[in-house]
Amino acid sequence: MTTGILLQIAQTLAAILLAPLLMGWVNQCRAWLQGRSAPPITQPYRTLRKLFHKDAVIAHNASPLFRFAPYMVFACMALAAGLVPTIANDLPFSPAADAIALVGVFALARVFLALAAMDIGTSFGTLGARREMLVAFLAEPALLMVFFTASLISQSTELPTIVETLAHKEFVLYPSMAFAAVAFWMVSTAENARIPVDNPTTHLELTMIHEAMILEYSARHLALIEWAVALKLFTYSALGIALFLPWGIAPQGELNALPLAVLALVAKMAVGGAALSLLEAISAKVRLFRAPEFLGTAFLLGVLGMLIHFLLEV
Repeated sequence: MTTGILLQIAQTLAAILLAPLLMGWVNQCRAWLQGRSAPPITQPYRTLRKLFHKDAVIAHNASPLFRFAPYMVFACMALAAGLVPTIANDLPFSPAADAIALVGVFALARVFLALAAMDIGTSFGTLGARREMLVAFLAEPALLMVFFTASLISQSTELPTIVETLAHKEFVLYPSMAFAAVAFWMVSTAENARIPVDNPTTHLELTMIHEAMILEYSARHLALIEWAVALKLFTYSALGIALFLPWGIAPQGELNALPLAVLALVAKMAVGGAALSLLEAISAKVRLFRAPEFLGTAFLLGVLGMLIHFLLEV
């Protein structure tokens, strides 16, 4: 039990510390593909350090919720990162929060950020919060369908059990998981404010969603939010690996498999970050009124994957 607790704490700390590195890798690959001079892979760390050393500027009419929201969002993302198996499958606290509770943790962070965006009363903050709630309203059911498909295969909603079951299945392209994988990718791009649903580098009021909610933040508050954004991307990447590429994650009680699990995680994250950059480089942002169609398709694919499992038992 003690070893498992230490492993879960270590995985959580590793996710918190390595999340900005993944964001830096994605930004670097995207710059290379667009023919631009790429920033250093450690640029997110430098940005966070600069923001933490600045003095915060807060509106006079800001309530305590506005100040508290960044800490709550970061705490939720850290909790979510600790619930997803990244290196080892030994997570003693996993029975306390299953895959459905993980969706609730993401939703809790989103609610606090949206409330803080509307707290100041600016038009941009309210606009971004409404758009974020629209995306969440469509993305969360699709994500639940993906989890339900994996849960039906493993007969459990606990992520370590799902990973353990899928990792020991023979390597076959299961139609149900194939549909679930496409749905998960579509939800992941929307939840992480990536192209084609949102553009993380834009500041155009007619198109931005996430950036509109954090325009009033500065200094340490903005640093925590940016760190949470990177941590959310890392968590979704680790979640995709755990559900669809679980091979390489160290089974419970096998400490000798940890070095290979670390190497496998680094390789999968590097390939996944490069693939995300490639898709963003060759794709265009869809119009905002097309986002419901995009996420509706993700929901239908998730439901189709679940139905195929019922019909074919695969």
